[in-house]
Amino acid sequence: MWRRLMYDYKLKVKRHDVMRLMREIDPEGVRLRKAHRLIRRKYCAQGPNYIWHVDGYDKLKQFGLCIHAAIDGYSRRITWLEVGASNNDPKCIADYYIESIKTLKLVPRIVRADCGTENTHISFLQPLLRRNHNDSMFGTKSFMFGRSTSNQRIEAWWSYLRRQGIHWWINKLKDLRDTGEFNALNPIHIECVCFCLMDVLQAELDRIAKHWNLHNIRPQKSVNELPSGKPDILFYVPELFGGFEMGKSVDDIELNLCQEMYATPKQKERAEFHELAYLLKPNLQIPCNANDGLKLYEELICLYDQECD
Repeated sequence: MWRRLMYDYKLKVKRHDVMRLMREIDPEGVRLRKAHRLIRRKYCAQGPNYIWHVDGYDKLKQFGLCIHAAIDGYSRRITWLEVGASNNDPKCIADYYIESIKTLKLVPRIVRADCGTENTHISFLQPLLRRNHNDSMFGTKSFMFGRSTSNQRIEAWWSYLRRQGIHWWINKLKDLRDTGEFNALNPIHIECVCFCLMDVLQAELDRIAKHWNLHNIRPQKSVNELPSGKPDILFYVPELFGGFEMGKSVDDIELNLCQEMYATPKQKERAEFHELAYLLKPNLQIPCNANDGLKLYEELICLYDQECD
């Protein structure tokens, strides 16, 4: 404040006088700042499906493995956690969104996402599916754009994902890149990584999401903004914790039509590279773990380089 008065308002005033005036004008604020206890904005969610936080994880993107997820703001339950060839394709993200709604048979009250082109389809599908509801957030209010730094529920969860095993994947794939066995500019290398590792990584993500949804969230030490407990129980039985189901019903025919027009299912196998892989190695076995997948990748790339020579 003293510097602002000096530089912005050209006022020559003693620092001691500014401190004394601030103690008189805002004693509570001074006390909290001195104790390093600034009051943070409270997170508000009245029940499951009140708000979904959506985001993509780009640490493996250069290798063709693009992770995308959504988390329920009230229960902290993972709504979807998927790996695909792209998390920039709005049709692919729309398919994750619609498949989750079809499973739950409910559309969330609000969807919160970053300002990226990958969210363009969700940004109009969510208001479309919510247009006939009569709550305060129906229609266009039901979708919120914002910065990544403000999407804290899902941003904070990425650190958990990394600790639960994705860090190992990052290191292994970077080792391939650093030893020259992987070239991000070579589409064959990217396709080969997807063919050998995508299904294995999806199985790992399914395991991580399952464990998270069954783990126990401890009570918060400061302000109890949300109840503690297991995400699955908080999501499916919110009445035990004073919450209410906030999702809205959706018409199945309309949902199927939206999926047909605006969504593209994740392609787990690329037909063209699948054919090439079996030409290079006719007796290949689909890998069932990460080490087998990495070994198969090295074999296929070696065979491909020999054919090119």
